[in-house]
Amino acid sequence: MLQNNSAQDTISISRPSRHTFKAEPLRATMLAIALPGFGQIYNRKFWKVPFVYAGFGGVLYAIRFNSKEYNIFMKAYQDFTDNIAATNSYVNLITNIKPEAYDPVLHPKTYDPSTAAWIRDRMLRQVDYYKKYRDLSYIGIAAWYLYTILDANVDASLFNFDVSKDLGMKVEPVMMPLSGQAGVGLSLKLTF
Repeated sequence: MLQNNSAQDTISISRPSRHTFKAEPLRATMLAIALPGFGQIYNRKFWKVPFVYAGFGGVLYAIRFNSKEYNIFMKAYQDFTDNIAATNSYVNLITNIKPEAYDPVLHPKTYDPSTAAWIRDRMLRQVDYYKKYRDLSYIGIAAWYLYTILDANVDASLFNFDVSKDLGMKVEPVMMPLSGQAGVGLSLKLTF
């Protein structure tokens, strides 16, 4: 007689405990330096990525706009101050005054020297204005880049910050003796 003495082996499969994400500030910073927005993705703040690139887009637009206007007014200023009649790009920029009133090259007999000086000064002011804001836009792109890096670092540093209900603060009035007299003050009590 054969006996069936087989023991049944049981295999229990348990799911591994979920690894809780703990952001590392150094890694978030390095990723943000490598490519803007990666630090925010690493910190699982996906909603910040469009703002990162919108900021870069806005600053790049400002650089492009101010550079274009700077080049237009610089060319017009150079054309206005040279003595070549063929270079007159400034005529298209000045719309409310006729060239006969301010252009010493095209209209040497009818121009007014004070109007010509005023036009030259206005163009030079426009050149300086757009140069200033073009340069500030370049500084702005560097500042925005540093801001996104700092945001990724701070966000990773504060990722595991405890905001449980065990934290508390209570402000109460307190009587304090001051050189033989009673004084009133505030007491701050922190509970952890």
